[in-house]
Amino acid sequence: MDLFAPKHLILVLLVVLLVFGTKKLKTLGSDLGSAFRGFKKAMNDGEGEEQSKQLAPVAKDAEFPDVAAAKPAPAQPHPESKTAPHA
Repeated sequence: MDLFAPKHLILVLLVVLLVFGTKKLKTLGSDLGSAFRGFKKAMNDGEGEEQSKQLAPVAKDAEFPDVAAAKPAPAQPHPESKTAPHA
């Protein structure tokens, strides 16, 4: 006995139609379709941003090319300027 026989699938479809009704199933289908389209659009936008970051030219200074390419080190507080804990 096959679980996914055409007779079984038609019977399941009829039960689902009786329980939920055609209007709710139509709404559910359209909601699912719009969610899928939104997901695909977000994935494509994310890939586009990633590719644009890779293709973005790095600006270099004509006089000092090594300085323009190097990133500045983050400022660190002086060890003696720590604040005292409040009581």
